[in-house]
Amino acid sequence: MLGTKEEIRIGQAVVHILDSALGMPVLSDGVLDCGSDFSDFLKTHIFRIDASDEVRSCTFEEDSPVYSLVEEWKPENFLEASRKIAQELYTIMNQNIDIPPADLLAVEYTVERHRYLALLKMNYKTYYTHLTNADPWGNNNDIIKQKAILPGETQKLSEAALIDLDAPQYVRVAEKKYDVNGVKTNYFSKLFLKCKGSLSSKTKLAIVNKAVAEVQKKYFHESEQFEVQMETKSILNEELTRQGGFEVPQVVDKIFREHPQMKEEVKEKLEKYHLEEARVEPQNPATTKKFTKQHLMTDTGIELKIPMEEYNNKDRIEFITNSDGTISVLIKNVGSIESR
Repeated sequence: MLGTKEEIRIGQAVVHILDSALGMPVLSDGVLDCGSDFSDFLKTHIFRIDASDEVRSCTFEEDSPVYSLVEEWKPENFLEASRKIAQELYTIMNQNIDIPPADLLAVEYTVERHRYLALLKMNYKTYYTHLTNADPWGNNNDIIKQKAILPGETQKLSEAALIDLDAPQYVRVAEKKYDVNGVKTNYFSKLFLKCKGSLSSKTKLAIVNKAVAEVQKKYFHESEQFEVQMETKSILNEELTRQGGFEVPQVVDKIFREHPQMKEEVKEKLEKYHLEEARVEPQNPATTKKFTKQHLMTDTGIELKIPMEEYNNKDRIEFITNSDGTISVLIKNVGSIESR
């Protein structure tokens, strides 16, 4: 994973227009002028993809047309190879109307002399902009709808691939499902790239968290669930903070150390995804942010957000179960309070 986007060195780049409404792709005959501003635009998108926990690490299948092109990649054949890749994608898009039209940016780049190819599918955005019509009587300003605006630097791309040209069988993929013959499909990996891979770090974390929560809801009374769920979040946060990730068997043991039957049921759920022995290692702080606070909502509408370090400090907060079954929250040793 990249440390900063400044590590990226942009080489060649080209854009091909893949708009199904046109009936044919508009493939470029020349490369782009990668000045400093445009290079920064490309670096930002590549870095965001590389740093995302939604990206999957995949391996090309032997019959992949894209793999056959990148396997023998040469910089002097960049334009011709990128046109073939764009044509391959357009054919799939043209056969499936739910896949959004886009521009495909193919970008050669290096990181510490290691060569990569980025395939960035820039789905069109619709925005309003101004238009000035000049005539002999003056300027007439109008507002028009522009339907083919590319995503800005702050926007996440739905589909993209980062290919290691020095080990071309490996590719990292970001994608979104679209309807293909009436079925939601990851067409970008299955039909276009033809690659297979593991679940993303974000998906792994979500599956483990969901499996644990489902078993806890099954066995614990509703009045007990908030406490076991808080303790689970605390355990996950501790592992993520201390080690940057966790081994699934170890964290399941910690959560259910006194409940072997529950532990077995969680393992059975995780076996469906081949995660019972996996390591979960998210890289992006945004993925683990929700584990840094306890977020509670009472039936009376009171909302509490408790930083995890405060929750773990028993001198600061205490949850008390009253004899009538209600719960009291005692916040202790507060130096000052301000209204926001």
